[in-house]
Amino acid sequence: MAKPGDLVYCDPPYRHSQSILYGAQSFSLENLLSVIERCKSRGVFVALSIDGTKRSGDLICDLPLPKGLFIREVFIDVGKSMLKRFQMGGRSLEGETVADRLLLTY
Repeated sequence: MAKPGDLVYCDPPYRHSQSILYGAQSFSLENLLSVIERCKSRGVFVALSIDGTKRSGDLICDLPLPKGLFIREVFIDVGKSMLKRFQMGGRSLEGETVADRLLLTY
């Protein structure tokens, strides 16, 4: 229903961790990317928040992103990993910072 000039913000389950937390195993990133391509072709602006880095930036999460779909990519420092907080049960989270990736079609 989005029209040219509208902005759609997408915040799907993250592929590298959130399917475990939210039961999102049936979520299809490929389907979402297809919808984003259709929106972009109609002049709709899309912002996608998705996996960025893990292990304090040592691992950039690999995603099957179509070439040319997104014009800009911004990594946003989000501090400590929420998933690691659960896994480490109160132990120090030194060195466990992560960044989210914001992908923009404009």
